[in-house]
Amino acid sequence: MTKVYVLNGPNLGRLGTRQVDVYGLTSYAGLVELCERTGRELGLDVEVRQTDAEHELIAWLHEAADEAAAVVLNPAAWSHYSYAVRDACALLRAPLVEVHISNIHTREEFRHHSVVSAVATGVIAGLGVDGYRLALLHLADRLAADRQADE
Repeated sequence: MTKVYVLNGPNLGRLGTRQVDVYGLTSYAGLVELCERTGRELGLDVEVRQTDAEHELIAWLHEAADEAAAVVLNPAAWSHYSYAVRDACALLRAPLVEVHISNIHTREEFRHHSVVSAVATGVIAGLGVDGYRLALLHLADRLAADRQADE
């Protein structure tokens, strides 16, 4: 099975209780279950992680780069200013899909720009937690196509 990391940044562990009008009612445990179930259905080995520590997220991105693993990343607030997270993303050797639960383009001005987007394969924003499912579906299709092209 193909390894895919689903990595989540600060405050996402509070899903279901944090600004439910923006992020919805799905708990973080519910998000993990959604990603793991979707991964199984698509034949992906999905590992979901969340951290409030920037250095930990960077280490996980380095791990994914070393393994040539695909990544679904919700960098959360780090999207907007963390060049360290952006630079770690640039090291990835497999596709990276940036996901935002809310539509960052309709929120506060400082949220409109992501420094990560320029090095991402694609970006999904504003589709709630369903964005994670769609990102995994995209990665499964793309990785299968890449394998076929290599044969």
